[in-house]
Amino acid sequence: MKLAIDPTAYALGGDASLTDPRERRLNGVANHGRHRIEMPFMTQVTDNLWHGGVEHGLVLPEFVDFKLSLYQWEDYWIGHDLKDSLTVEMYDSLDQGFEQVAELAEWVNERRAQGTVFVHCQAGLNRSSLVVAKALLLAGDVSTGQEAIDLIRARRDPACLCNPAFEAWVAAQ
Repeated sequence: MKLAIDPTAYALGGDASLTDPRERRLNGVANHGRHRIEMPFMTQVTDNLWHGGVEHGLVLPEFVDFKLSLYQWEDYWIGHDLKDSLTVEMYDSLDQGFEQVAELAEWVNERRAQGTVFVHCQAGLNRSSLVVAKALLLAGDVSTGQEAIDLIRARRDPACLCNPAFEAWVAAQ
C-alpha cells in the first residue's frame, strides 16, 4: 500500500521564485542528527551523475537524460524527453531495507554510460546518497564505502548520509 504522504519527510523552504534546481537552495534541518542543511536542490557528483532533492515547480535541466526518483510525492516539471526514468518507493527511516540498492545502482550506472543521470529523493541527503554511493562503488569511481561517503559529503553537503543506518551500510561496502 502506497502512503499518501511520506512520514519521513523534511520541512524544507527556499526561494520559490527560482525554478532551476542548481540555483534554488533548500533550507531546513535534517531529521537524523538535526544537522542544519542549506544547499542547491541539485548538485553534480561526477561526470554524468547528479543527485539531490525535489520540490514541485522546479524545472529539470535539459541536460538530464535519465531520472531516478526515490521520492514519489513530488516531481520536477520536465519540458524535454527523458531517455528513461524510474520512480521507486523508499523511505528515509532507520528500518528501510537495502535489498533494492544494488539493482538501482546498476540501473544508474548502465544509464551513466549513455548520458547524464539525476538521482533524487526529497532533500538529497539519504536515499539518493545511498544509491549514488553504491553506484560509485560498483563503477569503481571510489574504492571503499568511506570514500563514497566522503565524496558525496564534499560535493553535496556534510549532512549527506546522516541516517546512521544508511551511513553504516555504505561504510561497510
